[in-house]
Formats: sequence, C-alpha cells, structure tokens
Amino acid sequence: MSAEWALEVLDKAPYITVSMADDEGMPYGLPLSLVRTDEKTFYFHGALEGKKLDILRHNPRVCLSAVTKCKPTVGPKDGSFTLEFKSAIAFGKAEIVQDDTEKIAALRAICERFLPKHMDAFDASIARSLGRTAVVRITLTEPPVGKRKQYDKQGEEMKWQRME
Repeated sequence: MSAEWALEVLDKAPYITVSMADDEGMPYGLPLSLVRTDEKTFYFHGALEGKKLDILRHNPRVCLSAVTKCKPTVGPKDGSFTLEFKSAIAFGKAEIVQDDTEKIAALRAICERFLPKHMDAFDASIARSLGRTAVVRITLTEPPVGKRKQYDKQGEEMKWQRME
C-alpha cells in the first residue's frame, strides 16, 4: 500500500512499536504512544533516564510498526483460518529534543491526540513536569509502507491498492 495509506495506519494505531538495537546488537522494542506532526516527524515522551534513551543515544536508528483493524476470521470463499489487518512499517532516526519550545509543542500534540478533552489542564501539567520529561523526535528516513488483508462484502480479498 502507499506511503499515504501507511501514515494513516500509523495515525490510527493506539500505540506504535518502536524497535531499536543496543550497542551489542540486541533488539529492543516497546509499544509507545506516538503522534505525527508532519509527513516525516513523530514524537513520544517519557522519563529523562532509562534503557530506551540510553540505546537511542548510541544508535538512533529505529523501526516503527503498527497494526490496526486486526480481526481473526474464516476466509469467506475457502474456509481458511486467517487474519484481517492493516499494518505499516517505517524507518527513521531518533533524537532527544533539547529545545523547550519544541518539547512543549510535541507534548501539546501528544495530548491533543490522546486527551483532547483535557487540554484545559495542559499548561499546569507542563509547568509541573516539563523539567522531568524527555521528548524524542523520530524523523523518517524513507517513506513508510503498508500491508493489509481485507475482504469486501462479496467475500473477495481486496488485493493491493484496491480501496472501498
């Protein structure tokens, strides 16, 4: 599927798994709540210290993956056990944000995505916690790609790029 379609999957996923590798090559992946602010930029936040930040300082390359509309099903035509899904994957470079203005803008975007009805508490929360919150920017290094398995109303599998 197209990069635009893959970005939509990433936008709709409640969390995105961010995978990285430590300096010995050991993989490390964790589901995080990310927000996308433009065609190439994602943000997440967390504590100022921890394993993920240690890894990203030494190796900033990351892989993002997400799945939505995941539903086990029986194939309508052949009775096979299968899974309908929409998925996306993207590669990027992570950087810990140092600028407070960018950190606040990223945190605002995260809050607007996940807690839009509570934005009235945003400024007070920033005043309390900005100094103890890390924000990481991920810039995509290539366009994301997506895959899906989905059936139409007639039970036909919707092949590559077919939309309904």
